[in-house]
Amino acid sequence: MEYIYLLRQALVYLIVVFWIYELAISLCALIKFKEKPLLKKKNHKFMAIIPAHNEETVIANLVESLKNQDYDKDLYDIYVIADNCTDNTAKYAEEAGAIVYKRFDETKKTKGYALNWFLKQKIEENADYDAFLVFDADNIVDKNFIKVMNRKLCQGEEVVQGYKDIKNPAESWVSAGYAFFYWTMHRFYHLARYNVGLSPLLNGTGFMVKFDLVKETGWDTKTLTEDIEFSLKQIIKGKKLGWATDAIVYDEQPEKFKASWTQRTRWTVGHIQCMKIYTKDLAKAVQKNKTIMNFDGLLYIVGSIPMFVLSIVLLLSNFVIYMLDTMTTAGLILNILRYVVPTFFLPMLSAVFTMYLDKKPIKPMLKWLIYYPLFTGSWLLINFKCLFKQDTTWEKIDHVRSVKIKEIV
Repeated sequence: MEYIYLLRQALVYLIVVFWIYELAISLCALIKFKEKPLLKKKNHKFMAIIPAHNEETVIANLVESLKNQDYDKDLYDIYVIADNCTDNTAKYAEEAGAIVYKRFDETKKTKGYALNWFLKQKIEENADYDAFLVFDADNIVDKNFIKVMNRKLCQGEEVVQGYKDIKNPAESWVSAGYAFFYWTMHRFYHLARYNVGLSPLLNGTGFMVKFDLVKETGWDTKTLTEDIEFSLKQIIKGKKLGWATDAIVYDEQPEKFKASWTQRTRWTVGHIQCMKIYTKDLAKAVQKNKTIMNFDGLLYIVGSIPMFVLSIVLLLSNFVIYMLDTMTTAGLILNILRYVVPTFFLPMLSAVFTMYLDKKPIKPMLKWLIYYPLFTGSWLLINFKCLFKQDTTWEKIDHVRSVKIKEIV
Protein backbone atom coordinates (compact mmCIF):
# COMPACT_ATOMS: atom_id res chain seq x y z
CA MET A 1 0.00 0.00 0.00
CA GLU A 2 2.81 2.40 0.91
CA TYR A 3 4.46 1.80 -2.48
CA ILE A 4 1.24 2.68 -4.33
CA TYR A 5 0.93 5.90 -2.34
CA LEU A 6 4.57 6.84 -3.02
CA LEU A 7 4.11 6.07 -6.72
CA ARG A 8 1.03 8.27 -6.83
CA GLN A 9 2.82 11.17 -5.12
CA ALA A 10 5.82 10.85 -7.45
CA LEU A 11 3.52 10.94 -10.49
CA VAL A 12 1.68 13.97 -9.11
CA TYR A 13 4.94 15.89 -8.62
CA LEU A 14 6.25 14.88 -12.05
CA ILE A 15 3.10 15.88 -13.90
CA VAL A 16 2.69 19.14 -11.95
CA VAL A 17 6.29 20.17 -12.64
CA PHE A 18 5.85 19.39 -16.34
CA TRP A 19 2.73 21.54 -16.62
CA ILE A 20 4.25 24.38 -14.59
CA TYR A 21 7.09 24.44 -17.12
CA GLU A 22 4.61 24.43 -20.04
CA LEU A 23 2.60 27.25 -18.43
CA ALA A 24 5.73 29.35 -17.86
CA ILE A 25 6.75 29.01 -21.52
CA SER A 26 3.21 29.71 -22.72
CA LEU A 27 3.14 33.04 -20.88
CA CYS A 28 5.93 34.21 -23.19
CA ALA A 29 3.28 34.40 -25.93
CA LEU A 30 1.99 37.53 -24.19
CA ILE A 31 5.30 39.35 -24.58
CA LYS A 32 5.85 41.32 -27.75
CA PHE A 33 9.44 41.27 -28.95
CA LYS A 34 11.10 43.43 -31.56
CA GLU A 35 11.43 42.04 -35.08
CA LYS A 36 14.84 40.47 -35.74
CA PRO A 37 17.19 42.73 -37.71
CA LEU A 38 17.89 42.01 -41.37
CA LEU A 39 21.32 40.44 -41.93
CA LYS A 40 21.12 41.19 -45.64
CA LYS A 41 18.79 42.66 -48.22
CA LYS A 42 17.96 40.27 -51.03
CA ASN A 43 14.97 39.01 -52.96
CA HIS A 44 15.49 35.26 -52.82
CA LYS A 45 14.29 32.72 -55.36
CA PHE A 46 11.70 30.19 -54.16
CA MET A 47 9.98 27.06 -55.36
CA ALA A 48 6.48 26.43 -54.05
CA ILE A 49 5.92 22.67 -53.82
CA ILE A 50 2.44 21.14 -53.64
CA PRO A 51 2.19 17.35 -53.17
CA ALA A 52 -1.31 16.43 -54.36
CA HIS A 53 -3.21 13.15 -54.56
CA ASN A 54 -6.56 13.39 -56.39
CA GLU A 55 -7.14 17.04 -55.51
CA GLU A 56 -8.89 18.26 -58.67
CA THR A 57 -11.55 20.11 -56.64
CA VAL A 58 -9.15 22.43 -54.83
CA ILE A 59 -5.80 22.53 -56.63
CA ALA A 60 -6.54 25.43 -59.01
CA ASN A 61 -7.52 27.79 -56.17
CA LEU A 62 -4.18 27.21 -54.44
CA VAL A 63 -2.19 27.76 -57.63
CA GLU A 64 -4.17 30.94 -58.30
CA SER A 65 -3.43 32.31 -54.81
CA LEU A 66 0.27 31.58 -55.32
CA LYS A 67 0.33 33.24 -58.73
CA ASN A 68 -1.14 36.36 -57.12
CA GLN A 69 1.61 36.76 -54.55
CA ASP A 70 2.94 40.25 -53.87
CA TYR A 71 6.41 39.17 -54.94
CA ASP A 72 8.50 39.28 -58.12
CA LYS A 73 6.95 36.63 -60.39
CA ASP A 74 10.38 35.81 -61.87
CA LEU A 75 11.65 34.78 -58.43
CA TYR A 76 9.36 31.85 -57.69
CA ASP A 77 8.02 28.80 -59.49
CA ILE A 78 4.98 26.72 -58.58
CA TYR A 79 5.37 22.92 -58.72
CA VAL A 80 2.59 20.40 -58.26
CA ILE A 81 3.53 16.78 -57.57
CA ALA A 82 0.58 14.83 -58.96
CA ASP A 83 1.13 11.86 -56.67
CA ASN A 84 -0.55 8.62 -57.78
CA CYS A 85 -3.43 10.67 -59.19
CA THR A 86 -6.33 9.05 -61.03
CA ASP A 87 -8.31 12.26 -61.57
CA ASN A 88 -7.70 15.61 -63.29
CA THR A 89 -5.36 17.10 -60.68
CA ALA A 90 -2.44 17.38 -63.13
CA LYS A 91 -4.63 18.84 -65.87
CA TYR A 92 -6.23 21.50 -63.68
CA ALA A 93 -2.91 22.40 -62.06
CA GLU A 94 -1.27 22.93 -65.46
CA GLU A 95 -4.20 24.99 -66.68
CA ALA A 96 -3.90 27.17 -63.57
CA GLY A 97 -0.23 27.81 -64.33
CA ALA A 98 1.74 25.28 -62.29
CA ILE A 99 4.61 23.07 -63.43
CA VAL A 100 3.43 19.50 -62.92
CA TYR A 101 5.52 16.45 -62.03
CA LYS A 102 3.68 13.13 -62.17
CA ARG A 103 4.69 10.41 -59.72
CA PHE A 104 3.41 6.84 -59.55
CA ASP A 105 4.46 4.57 -56.68
CA GLU A 106 1.71 2.67 -54.88
CA THR A 107 4.14 1.35 -52.26
CA LYS A 108 5.21 4.79 -50.99
CA LYS A 109 2.22 7.08 -50.63
CA THR A 110 2.98 9.66 -47.95
CA LYS A 111 3.84 13.32 -48.50
CA GLY A 112 7.38 12.67 -47.26
CA TYR A 113 8.07 10.23 -50.09
CA ALA A 114 6.66 12.65 -52.67
CA LEU A 115 8.79 15.53 -51.37
CA ASN A 116 11.93 13.41 -51.35
CA TRP A 117 11.27 12.17 -54.91
CA PHE A 118 10.82 15.71 -56.19
CA LEU A 119 13.63 17.38 -54.25
CA LYS A 120 16.16 14.78 -55.33
CA GLN A 121 15.51 15.78 -58.92
CA LYS A 122 15.98 19.45 -58.13
CA ILE A 123 19.17 18.67 -56.22
CA GLU A 124 20.54 16.66 -59.17
CA GLU A 125 19.65 19.53 -61.50
CA ASN A 126 21.51 21.93 -59.18
CA ALA A 127 18.42 24.14 -59.42
CA ASP A 128 19.13 27.77 -58.55
CA TYR A 129 16.61 28.19 -55.74
CA ASP A 130 17.42 29.65 -52.35
CA ALA A 131 14.51 28.02 -50.51
CA PHE A 132 11.34 26.03 -50.99
CA LEU A 133 7.83 26.37 -49.63
CA VAL A 134 5.52 23.42 -48.97
CA PHE A 135 1.74 23.55 -49.17
CA ASP A 136 -1.10 21.04 -49.02
CA ALA A 137 -3.31 21.03 -52.09
CA ASP A 138 -6.38 22.25 -50.19
CA ASN A 139 -4.63 25.42 -49.02
CA ILE A 140 -5.02 28.98 -50.19
CA VAL A 141 -2.26 31.47 -49.45
CA ASP A 142 -2.25 35.08 -48.33
CA LYS A 143 -0.68 37.40 -50.92
CA ASN A 144 2.17 38.40 -48.57
CA PHE A 145 3.28 34.84 -47.75
CA ILE A 146 6.41 34.71 -49.92
CA LYS A 147 7.37 38.30 -49.09
CA VAL A 148 7.27 37.48 -45.38
CA MET A 149 9.30 34.30 -45.87
CA ASN A 150 11.85 36.27 -47.87
CA ARG A 151 12.23 38.62 -44.93
CA LYS A 152 12.75 35.64 -42.63
CA LEU A 153 15.54 34.39 -44.89
CA CYS A 154 17.12 37.84 -44.76
CA GLN A 155 16.99 37.63 -40.96
CA GLY A 156 19.02 34.42 -41.06
CA GLU A 157 16.16 31.97 -40.50
CA GLU A 158 16.51 28.63 -42.33
CA VAL A 159 13.32 26.72 -41.44
CA VAL A 160 10.19 28.76 -40.76
CA GLN A 161 6.59 27.75 -40.10
CA GLY A 162 3.88 30.12 -41.27
CA TYR A 163 0.54 30.69 -39.59
CA LYS A 164 -1.84 27.88 -40.55
CA ASP A 165 -5.31 29.37 -40.32
CA ILE A 166 -8.58 27.54 -41.04
CA LYS A 167 -10.74 27.81 -44.18
CA ASN A 168 -13.82 26.36 -42.51
CA PRO A 169 -13.66 27.03 -38.74
CA ALA A 170 -17.39 27.35 -38.07
CA GLU A 171 -18.83 24.65 -40.36
CA SER A 172 -19.13 21.89 -37.74
CA TRP A 173 -18.09 21.04 -34.20
CA VAL A 174 -15.24 19.00 -35.70
CA SER A 175 -13.73 21.77 -37.85
CA ALA A 176 -14.29 24.16 -34.92
CA GLY A 177 -12.32 21.78 -32.70
CA TYR A 178 -9.40 21.97 -35.12
CA ALA A 179 -9.66 25.77 -35.17
CA PHE A 180 -9.63 26.05 -31.38
CA PHE A 181 -6.69 23.63 -31.20
CA TYR A 182 -4.55 25.28 -33.89
CA TRP A 183 -5.24 28.86 -32.83
CA THR A 184 -4.25 28.00 -29.26
CA MET A 185 -1.17 26.05 -30.30
CA HIS A 186 -0.01 28.79 -32.65
CA ARG A 187 0.04 31.41 -29.94
CA PHE A 188 0.82 29.50 -26.76
CA TYR A 189 3.19 26.86 -28.15
CA HIS A 190 4.85 28.07 -31.35
CA LEU A 191 4.87 31.85 -30.84
CA ALA A 192 5.72 31.49 -27.15
CA ARG A 193 8.73 29.33 -27.91
CA TYR A 194 9.87 31.55 -30.75
CA ASN A 195 9.65 34.58 -28.46
CA VAL A 196 11.77 33.03 -25.74
CA GLY A 197 14.42 31.54 -28.06
CA LEU A 198 13.20 27.95 -28.14
CA SER A 199 12.10 26.08 -31.24
CA PRO A 200 8.60 25.94 -32.74
CA LEU A 201 7.67 22.94 -34.89
CA LEU A 202 6.50 22.52 -38.46
CA ASN A 203 2.74 22.13 -38.93
CA GLY A 204 2.60 20.03 -42.08
CA THR A 205 1.94 22.87 -44.52
CA GLY A 206 2.74 26.53 -45.07
CA PHE A 207 6.42 26.33 -44.19
CA MET A 208 9.73 27.37 -45.72
CA VAL A 209 13.06 25.51 -45.78
CA LYS A 210 16.37 26.82 -47.04
CA PHE A 211 17.30 24.65 -50.01
CA ASP A 212 20.88 24.09 -48.86
CA LEU A 213 19.64 22.21 -45.79
CA VAL A 214 18.39 19.25 -47.83
CA LYS A 215 21.01 19.08 -50.57
CA GLU A 216 23.03 16.36 -48.83
CA THR A 217 20.23 14.07 -47.67
CA GLY A 218 17.08 15.13 -49.52
CA TRP A 219 13.81 15.12 -47.59
CA ASP A 220 14.79 12.08 -45.57
CA THR A 221 11.80 11.25 -43.37
CA LYS A 222 10.39 7.85 -42.41
CA THR A 223 7.26 8.48 -40.36
CA LEU A 224 3.63 9.43 -40.96
CA THR A 225 4.32 12.87 -39.44
CA GLU A 226 7.13 14.06 -41.69
CA ASP A 227 6.74 17.64 -40.44
CA ILE A 228 7.37 16.75 -36.79
CA GLU A 229 10.14 14.37 -37.79
CA PHE A 230 11.96 17.02 -39.84
CA SER A 231 11.56 19.48 -36.95
CA LEU A 232 13.03 17.06 -34.42
CA LYS A 233 15.97 16.29 -36.70
CA GLN A 234 16.78 20.01 -36.86
CA ILE A 235 16.51 20.34 -33.07
CA ILE A 236 18.84 17.36 -32.61
CA LYS A 237 21.38 19.24 -34.74
CA GLY A 238 21.00 22.24 -32.42
CA LYS A 239 19.07 24.33 -34.95
CA LYS A 240 16.06 26.42 -33.98
CA LEU A 241 13.06 26.67 -36.26
CA GLY A 242 11.45 30.01 -36.97
CA TRP A 243 7.88 31.27 -36.77
CA ALA A 244 6.04 33.78 -38.97
CA THR A 245 2.62 34.87 -37.70
CA ASP A 246 2.11 37.13 -40.72
CA ALA A 247 2.82 34.42 -43.33
CA ILE A 248 -0.72 33.08 -43.47
CA VAL A 249 -2.01 29.96 -45.18
CA TYR A 250 -5.62 28.78 -44.94
CA ASP A 251 -6.09 25.04 -44.52
CA GLU A 252 -9.26 22.97 -44.88
CA GLN A 253 -10.11 20.84 -41.86
CA PRO A 254 -12.35 17.75 -41.76
CA GLU A 255 -15.98 18.49 -40.95
CA LYS A 256 -17.02 14.91 -40.24
CA PHE A 257 -15.95 12.99 -37.16
CA LYS A 258 -14.92 9.83 -39.04
CA ALA A 259 -12.44 11.71 -41.26
CA SER A 260 -11.11 13.55 -38.22
CA TRP A 261 -10.66 10.29 -36.30
CA THR A 262 -8.69 8.85 -39.22
CA GLN A 263 -6.49 11.92 -39.57
CA ARG A 264 -5.73 12.30 -35.87
CA THR A 265 -5.03 8.57 -35.60
CA ARG A 266 -2.41 8.99 -38.32
CA TRP A 267 -0.87 11.90 -36.44
CA THR A 268 -0.75 9.94 -33.17
CA VAL A 269 0.85 6.95 -34.87
CA GLY A 270 3.38 9.32 -36.45
CA HIS A 271 4.18 10.78 -33.03
CA ILE A 272 4.72 7.30 -31.63
CA GLN A 273 7.03 6.53 -34.57
CA CYS A 274 9.01 9.71 -33.86
CA MET A 275 9.16 8.84 -30.17
CA LYS A 276 10.60 5.41 -30.92
CA ILE A 277 13.14 6.69 -33.44
CA TYR A 278 14.27 10.03 -32.01
CA THR A 279 13.89 10.06 -28.20
CA LYS A 280 17.37 8.63 -27.70
CA ASP A 281 18.93 11.10 -30.14
CA LEU A 282 17.07 14.00 -28.52
CA ALA A 283 18.40 12.94 -25.11
CA LYS A 284 21.94 12.74 -26.50
CA ALA A 285 21.54 16.20 -28.01
CA VAL A 286 20.56 17.56 -24.59
CA GLN A 287 23.72 16.06 -23.11
CA LYS A 288 25.91 17.27 -25.98
CA ASN A 289 24.57 20.77 -26.60
CA LYS A 290 23.39 21.55 -23.06
CA THR A 291 20.73 24.00 -24.23
CA ILE A 292 17.17 24.59 -23.01
CA MET A 293 16.12 24.44 -26.67
CA ASN A 294 17.28 20.83 -26.93
CA PHE A 295 15.71 20.01 -23.56
CA ASP A 296 12.43 21.52 -24.73
CA GLY A 297 12.54 19.39 -27.89
CA LEU A 298 12.97 16.29 -25.72
CA LEU A 299 10.07 17.39 -23.54
CA TYR A 300 7.86 17.66 -26.61
CA ILE A 301 8.23 13.93 -27.25
CA VAL A 302 8.16 12.96 -23.56
CA GLY A 303 5.15 15.20 -23.02
CA SER A 304 2.98 13.48 -25.60
CA ILE A 305 2.35 9.75 -25.31
CA PRO A 306 4.60 9.08 -22.27
CA MET A 307 2.89 11.84 -20.24
CA PHE A 308 -0.49 10.49 -21.37
CA VAL A 309 0.46 7.04 -20.06
CA LEU A 310 1.66 8.47 -16.74
CA SER A 311 -1.62 10.36 -16.37
CA ILE A 312 -3.57 7.11 -16.89
CA VAL A 313 -1.41 5.37 -14.26
CA LEU A 314 -2.05 8.25 -11.85
CA LEU A 315 -5.81 8.03 -12.40
CA LEU A 316 -5.79 4.26 -11.88
CA SER A 317 -3.73 4.60 -8.70
CA ASN A 318 -6.52 6.71 -7.19
CA PHE A 319 -9.04 3.94 -7.85
CA VAL A 320 -6.69 1.31 -6.38
CA ILE A 321 -6.21 3.35 -3.19
CA TYR A 322 -9.95 3.95 -2.99
CA MET A 323 -10.72 0.22 -3.38
CA LEU A 324 -8.29 -0.49 -0.54
CA ASP A 325 -10.44 1.74 1.69
CA THR A 326 -7.70 4.30 2.28
CA MET A 327 -9.36 7.10 0.31
CA THR A 328 -12.83 8.54 0.83
CA THR A 329 -15.38 8.87 -1.96
CA ALA A 330 -15.06 12.64 -1.72
CA GLY A 331 -11.29 12.36 -2.02
CA LEU A 332 -11.60 10.16 -5.11
CA ILE A 333 -14.02 12.58 -6.78
CA LEU A 334 -11.75 15.52 -5.96
CA ASN A 335 -8.71 13.78 -7.46
CA ILE A 336 -10.63 12.88 -10.61
CA LEU A 337 -11.81 16.47 -10.97
CA ARG A 338 -8.19 17.63 -10.70
CA TYR A 339 -7.61 15.73 -13.93
CA VAL A 340 -10.93 16.37 -15.69
CA VAL A 341 -11.07 20.16 -15.23
CA PRO A 342 -7.63 21.02 -16.65
CA THR A 343 -7.93 18.39 -19.39
CA PHE A 344 -11.38 19.26 -20.71
CA PHE A 345 -12.35 22.74 -19.52
CA LEU A 346 -9.14 24.79 -19.37
CA PRO A 347 -8.67 24.31 -23.16
CA MET A 348 -12.06 26.00 -23.63
CA LEU A 349 -10.90 29.05 -21.67
CA SER A 350 -7.59 29.04 -23.53
CA ALA A 351 -9.42 28.98 -26.86
CA VAL A 352 -11.59 31.97 -25.93
CA PHE A 353 -8.57 33.90 -24.63
CA THR A 354 -6.67 33.13 -27.84
CA MET A 355 -9.55 34.27 -30.02
CA TYR A 356 -9.70 37.52 -28.05
CA LEU A 357 -5.96 38.14 -28.33
CA ASP A 358 -5.77 37.29 -32.04
CA LYS A 359 -9.03 39.03 -32.96
CA LYS A 360 -10.68 35.90 -34.26
CA PRO A 361 -14.46 35.90 -34.91
CA ILE A 362 -15.65 34.81 -31.46
CA LYS A 363 -19.42 35.04 -31.96
CA PRO A 364 -19.80 32.37 -34.71
CA MET A 365 -17.47 30.05 -32.77
CA LEU A 366 -19.23 30.21 -29.39
CA LYS A 367 -21.93 27.72 -30.38
CA TRP A 368 -19.23 25.10 -31.01
CA LEU A 369 -17.20 25.80 -27.86
CA ILE A 370 -19.30 23.46 -25.74
CA TYR A 371 -18.26 20.59 -28.05
CA TYR A 372 -14.54 21.25 -27.65
CA PRO A 373 -14.21 18.83 -24.69
CA LEU A 374 -15.68 16.16 -27.00
CA PHE A 375 -12.98 16.94 -29.56
CA THR A 376 -10.14 16.80 -27.01
CA GLY A 377 -11.67 13.78 -25.28
CA SER A 378 -11.86 11.84 -28.54
CA TRP A 379 -8.17 12.58 -29.05
CA LEU A 380 -7.43 10.92 -25.71
CA LEU A 381 -9.34 7.87 -26.93
CA ILE A 382 -7.28 7.91 -30.11
CA ASN A 383 -4.07 8.04 -28.07
CA PHE A 384 -5.24 5.12 -25.96
CA LYS A 385 -6.20 3.05 -29.00
CA CYS A 386 -2.82 3.73 -30.64
CA LEU A 387 -0.98 2.39 -27.61
CA PHE A 388 -2.17 -1.05 -28.67
CA LYS A 389 -2.84 -0.77 -32.40
CA GLN A 390 -0.71 1.33 -34.73
CA ASP A 391 -1.85 1.22 -38.33
CA THR A 392 0.81 2.83 -40.54
CA THR A 393 -1.34 2.73 -43.68
CA TRP A 394 -1.80 6.20 -45.17
CA GLU A 395 -5.44 7.11 -45.85
CA LYS A 396 -6.47 10.13 -47.91
CA ILE A 397 -8.62 12.85 -46.34
CA ASP A 398 -10.97 14.22 -49.01
CA HIS A 399 -10.96 17.97 -49.59
CA VAL A 400 -14.15 19.32 -51.10
CA ARG A 401 -14.31 22.99 -50.08
CA SER A 402 -13.45 25.01 -53.20
CA VAL A 403 -12.72 28.46 -51.78
CA LYS A 404 -10.81 31.32 -53.37
CA ILE A 405 -8.52 33.59 -51.35
CA LYS A 406 -10.73 36.63 -52.01
CA GLU A 407 -13.63 34.86 -50.28
CA ILE A 408 -11.66 34.69 -47.02
CA VAL A 409 -9.51 37.82 -46.90
